[in-house]
Order: sequence, then structure tokens, then C-alpha cells
Amino acid sequence: MEIQFKSWADVAPRLVAVAAGREAADLVITGGKLVNVQTREVLDGWQVAVAEGRFAYVGPDASHCIGPDTRVIDAAGRYLIPGLCDGHMHIESGMLTPAEFAAAVIPHGTTTMFTDPHEIANVLGLRGVQMMHDEALMQPINIYTQMPSCAPSAPGLETTGFEISAEDVAEAMAWPGIIGLGEMMNFPGVINGDPQMLAEMAATMNAGKTVGGHYASPDKGVAFSAYVAGGAADDHEGTAEADALARVRNGMKSMMRLGSAWYDVESQITAVTEKGLDPRNFILCTDDCMAGTLVNDGHMNRVVRHAIDCGCDPLIALQMATINTATHFGLERELGSIAPGRRADVILTSDLKTLPIEHVIARGQTVATDGKITVDCPHYDWPDDARATVRMGKVLSADDFGITAPEGANKVTAKVIGVVENQAPTEALTAELPVVDGLVSGEGDTYQIALVERHRGTGQVTNGFVSGFGYTGKMAMASTVAHDSHHMIVVGTDRAMMAAAANRLGAVGGGITVWKDGAEIALVKLPIAGLMSDSPAIDVAAQADRMVQAMAECGCTLNNAYMQHSLLALVVIPSLRISDLGLVDVDKFEITELFEENA
Repeated sequence: MEIQFKSWADVAPRLVAVAAGREAADLVITGGKLVNVQTREVLDGWQVAVAEGRFAYVGPDASHCIGPDTRVIDAAGRYLIPGLCDGHMHIESGMLTPAEFAAAVIPHGTTTMFTDPHEIANVLGLRGVQMMHDEALMQPINIYTQMPSCAPSAPGLETTGFEISAEDVAEAMAWPGIIGLGEMMNFPGVINGDPQMLAEMAATMNAGKTVGGHYASPDKGVAFSAYVAGGAADDHEGTAEADALARVRNGMKSMMRLGSAWYDVESQITAVTEKGLDPRNFILCTDDCMAGTLVNDGHMNRVVRHAIDCGCDPLIALQMATINTATHFGLERELGSIAPGRRADVILTSDLKTLPIEHVIARGQTVATDGKITVDCPHYDWPDDARATVRMGKVLSADDFGITAPEGANKVTAKVIGVVENQAPTEALTAELPVVDGLVSGEGDTYQIALVERHRGTGQVTNGFVSGFGYTGKMAMASTVAHDSHHMIVVGTDRAMMAAAANRLGAVGGGITVWKDGAEIALVKLPIAGLMSDSPAIDVAAQADRMVQAMAECGCTLNNAYMQHSLLALVVIPSLRISDLGLVDVDKFEITELFEENA
């Protein structure tokens, strides 16, 4: 059941009465230092009064708002900062449902999220988006949904479980929790005037909502200008200062991300800290955070602390995670600051630099204290068909992972996907590989990768090569989290174990499994769409931690290597990827052959 939260207009008479002292507030916070992100100043001794889940009075003395039933919190000299906002993120990347994701981030001070459920859109289509949207609206914090724009993310280069149409987008714009269009990943489509992409953006803009951007090309010339002209209002794919400059100079918001695998704040925030650009055009976000990161390191509090460590003024960093985000989505009069009428989302913290999250209030209610959640996060009743999405069509064998060499060859020059640590892009490499009994084998740090079709039960397996993980010995790893089409990615040094790993995920309904020397050594069960678990984050994080340890036992040395594994089928980010249709040259946006022609 959706939590009904009254609008400012509905409760304005009560807010006026409380601010004027004619009625008592529900909550008053005294004894603190208010961080005003509107003016970027700290107002010592300012107090706030809350009624109906919104701020009624913000000023030097709220004593006139206190009645016999008013709850009074003494901030004891601590800072009052607005609840933190994540401007761009995917709940599914945490391997958690919206309810469990909310439960994980609330103690870290996140009270607003702008989520793009395009992962589940690829598996269950519009219905999957609606289930995510409905569970989001049940939570005690603000979770706004961006309607996914690209399923498939690159038409003609991959096949998804379902496709999102312009009609789907237009329909979703009328849903209560839809805030805009999710990241427009098909930037070549926009640049070339694809009618569906432009229709989706038009439906969003006609609804008065925000179009999310995703421009992963290094070309900042005419192609970038054409993309911006289409309507994308922000972009989180920047990795260098020049990227941030290009975005903001063209009227976009530069979203700088620090996720489990993305470390793109330090390289871009110099646009503010060194070049002195207007910081109100910059937004902090996570994009993707795994359960382990949420449990062990934090969420938006982690991003803000990191921005400060990179030399950003704490008040500016807080703006980038509060008011800037709210303003971008047209919600500056609803959230993102401690001001009359806004949702009473506030954090008490004793230090603005290290940002300990000591007391979290959302919509006027205490939701966490000292790192512990104090409210319930209701669950949606996920139907059986949302838990039965791994359809492989047959039991796989080692033969399905054999790569036949050109006739008569005893060695080949193969195209190899090169993983880059802490970055989304891959390298397009080549390797000279041996042929044994007519099959090409991996060698050294080059091993096999396969994409197993799992939406329609075709039994199809697409094979290729990948390097960079550092795997040694006999091993295999499989995952039904495979951005963005979410088939199944299998990487391994042994074909029989690759088959065993794939079959294991078919049996459990999705997740991640790691095999070594013929036996499974780690399993993360993700039964909902093969993407999420409705177990608590701490349980999923424990399984994920064991999975990461298992990867290391197989020789992997990369930081957050699982995220790199899950992105190997992401056919909208350069340079080389794999899909159910073959090896994809993303620089050219075309299917390419596995072997060099002159091999």
C-alpha cells in the first residue's frame, strides 16, 4: 500500500498556524547549527518546527511552536543538514528490492533517491517497472522512479526479455511516482534522429519532466551537441574534468558518481575546486552500489565525504547532494533544503567533514539513530513469475562453450575484451591463442567468456575471450546480472565448470556462482528477476562478500571485480562487449568477428 503523504498545499493552513504560534508543532529541534544549503551558510542556534511531516518554522527561536504534546529534540550542538539525495542510481545493482535497499541506506542519511529500474525493464518489461515503482512508493523515504528509456539499450546489438516502447513511456508519465525518463543510453539513436528515442524524450518533456542523459562517447564535438539538443538534461558518464566542463557549458547538469566500481568524482570535481565553476550545476550520485558497499561503507554519505576529501568545501559538497539534485528534478520546493514547506528530511551530525550520521529524520519521523534503522520498510508481494525468469531451454555441457577454430589453423589472433579496473569502458585487445583439437583455448590472462541466453529458453551460447581479471587454475564464474540485457555471463578457464556454473543458476532461479576445481565455492541467490533478493542487505552482503573472496581465491586481483564482470555485456559503453548476437564493437556500434581477418 502506497504511503500517502499530503502535499504542501493540503497542509499549508496547519503550517501557517504552527509558524505563527497558534498551533503546536509535532516536532521541534533545538540546540543545533543549521546548514542552509540555499545560502551556503551555517546558522548557529537556529531551530526548526515540524508539522504534518513538513518544516513549518525555521529560525532563531521555535519556542512559540512548542505545546504539551510537541516532541523536542536537543541537537546538543550538532549540525542540522538536509537529508541526502542520490541523483542517479539503480536499486537492482544493490541486489536488493526497493524495500531492502531503503532499509540499507536510511541509516546512512539517504532520504531521497532518483532511481532508474532499467535492469528489471530488460527482464520483465513495463510490468517489472511498475512493481519496482509500487514498492518504492510504499517506503518511508522519497523514492522517485525514472521510466527506463532503453530496453534494449542498443537495438540491433542485443535481445532483451522485453522491450520498452514510446507508448510505454507515455503511459508511465502519468504514474504518481514517475519523475522523468531514465538515462537515454542510445545516444547514437538520438544523434541520428531515431523516431522512437525522440518520441520517448518528447513524451517526457511534454509531461513537464526531466530527461536523464547517458553519453558515453569521448566525442565532444558535433555528435555531443546533437545529443544535448535532443533534450537530455544531465549526464553521469563523465570520467574527466573536460567531460564535466562539456556538460555544464551546454546547460546540462554534471552528475559525478562514486559507486561500488565508479570513481569519477575526483577526476571531475576540479571543475569546481580549481576552475571555480558554479557548483550549483554539479550533482553527486552513486549510479551503482552493491549491498556490501551499503553495509560496510555507506551510500550518499560516502560520496559526500569523498568529495570533501577531494578538496571540495563541505557546504558545496552538501549542496551537490541535496538542493542541487532537488532543483534539477523540479522539486526544490518539495525537498533538498531545511526551509518552510519542504519535507522534513534532516540529519543530525557532529562534524561536516567526516559526516557521521547520528540521527535521521524523514518526513518528520525518526527513521534511524546511531546507524540503526527504527522504521519498517514494507515489501511488495512479488508474484511467482517474477521469481522464475531464468529460462535456458536445455542443460548445458562443455561442448556449448567450445570455440571452433578456422579450418586448418593451429593458432588464431582473437579479439579480446580487456577489463579496466575501476572504469566502465573496456579495451579492445587482441591475443594470439593456441588451437587444441580444433578448439581455440584461452592462455595466460586470457580466458573464455560466454553469454547464455536466459529470457526465451533458446539454449543459445555466444562465446568469446576476456582478459584482466587475473584468474588462474581451473575456475568459472556465472551471473544473471549482466547489464543491460541481463542474460547470463559466464567467465572461466574450464569449459565443463562454465557449464556447471550456468546450470546451477538455472536451477536456483538466478544469482551469482563461483566454481573452483570442480566445486561451487560461493553462491548469491537472486530469485527476483535474477537480479534481486528480498532478504536483508546484511545477509546479501555476506553472500556477496563470500563471492568476492571466492573470486580472489581464483586469482582475481581487481578492485570490485564483480561489477566489471556484470558489465561485460553493456553494449552502450566502449570499446568491446559481448551480447546474444555476438561480439560488439561499441566504438562502431556494430557486431564484429571474433577472429582477426588476417589470422
